[in-house]
Amino acid sequence: MSIRKKPFINGEYYHIYNRGADKRDIFGDKSDIWRFIKGILLFNRIENIGSIQDVLSINTIHGSKASVDYEKLIEESGGLVEFVCLCLNSNHYHFLVKQVSDNGISKFMHKIGTGHTKYFNEKNKRTGVLFQGKFKAVSIETNEQLLYTSGYINLNDKIHNITSNDKELVFSSWGEYTGKNKVMNICKGKDIILGQFKNFEDYKKFTDEVIEIAKRNKKEKIKDHLE
Repeated sequence: MSIRKKPFINGEYYHIYNRGADKRDIFGDKSDIWRFIKGILLFNRIENIGSIQDVLSINTIHGSKASVDYEKLIEESGGLVEFVCLCLNSNHYHFLVKQVSDNGISKFMHKIGTGHTKYFNEKNKRTGVLFQGKFKAVSIETNEQLLYTSGYINLNDKIHNITSNDKELVFSSWGEYTGKNKVMNICKGKDIILGQFKNFEDYKKFTDEVIEIAKRNKKEKIKDHLE
């Protein structure tokens, strides 16, 4: 599994990830998480939207700017990439996506990176870069890799042993997979994963194995670094 340097291909799957520069937080509170989610939905369109705030003022329930109609935003989203799963942690994120239009991944990631950096810097009265360089992209080359990556992303907080105190700064598509989150149906491509298991419990058993493997790999990397 290597970081891809070739052009992204329509119909292919990719693991996209990045973290804050100097491992700094890219989400300071829950409102930052939700702002990023709005960006995911609004920037995943072929056309340029202009100001997020202007679009949100149109896509609100009963004209109330305090209440965003997420179902409508989700319905209108998906022109550049199709999400399979995602996770947001305080200082990094992971996406598993399929490119659905020419240069879709590059266009989407430029929009989301630029938009969140501008928002975060204005909010915190800071300047400069927020993310650690250009986003990383790994091409998914086998079905086994696709399944493993889905488990790794959906339950990424467990791999990093994120405590309950920090759960406010965690958001993942796991709720979509369990069926508990019926509103935030961002991952329109999750059937490519769930369709390969008899039921959700079988997928849950699989992800439990993925977590254990990922934790062991993480320990080995730390050990190799120390030695």
